[in-house]
Amino acid sequence: MSVLGKAREGGIIPLMKVLRLKGMSILDQLHLEERLLRTSSDNWCLINGGTTSPSIVMGLSGKLSELVETKSVLRDHIPIIRRFTGGGTVIVDNGTIFVTLICNKDAVPNVQPFPRPIMSWSGQLYSKVFEGLADFHLRENDYAFGDRKFGGNAQSITKNRWVHHTSFLWDYEAKNMSYLKLPTKAPKYRLTRDHMDFICRMKEYMPRSEFIERTIKAVGDEFSVSPVSLESLNSDSVSEYVHTTKLLTEQEIREASIV
Repeated sequence: MSVLGKAREGGIIPLMKVLRLKGMSILDQLHLEERLLRTSSDNWCLINGGTTSPSIVMGLSGKLSELVETKSVLRDHIPIIRRFTGGGTVIVDNGTIFVTLICNKDAVPNVQPFPRPIMSWSGQLYSKVFEGLADFHLRENDYAFGDRKFGGNAQSITKNRWVHHTSFLWDYEAKNMSYLKLPTKAPKYRLTRDHMDFICRMKEYMPRSEFIERTIKAVGDEFSVSPVSLESLNSDSVSEYVHTTKLLTEQEIREASIV
């Protein structure tokens, strides 16, 4: 669908629908993202200001036994979700802010539909969000203040569209980090630091509401923004669409815990 928006040098700025959520479960959010990526022709920005309860989210190809303390997870009944995108493993809760960008491949000028160009573009977008507030850097595939990570990213690229989504650590429970193992493959700038020395809280830099408003404004510099409600989405095809994002069963987790 072609939608006319604001004038851009050399063309028209495409429309981006913005959907603001609060407290949607991360499983439901990932199902919605995957559906919009694969069945919609619109550009989307989804912002979820926190999920309902602690959950671990793994990338598509992550190996459970290498990434998660499975015995602790089973003991404390922490759900584990394998999402439809790549990337690393995170634990999310009400202190996590999720921002997802779903774009047609020609929606962003001069950005080829490959991981590095998309990552570079997103880094420039968020540099506007944090301008004047903190020492923001795109470090490898992470968003960081100085040398401490506060945002983890993942992507999926299809023939005509791509999704880039981020889990922002606005706040976190220190004890929850113990459910995650130190990954064998880590970014170089981590320097073998444990979780607590490697990550930081966004709330030390800005309020949650300010971050969300700044993000929408930055998106509005690139797109013609149109707010939409969850209720307005057509749900007719939901039951027919098969998601690859799934909640792992207790049996799958138990099998991974056997060394």
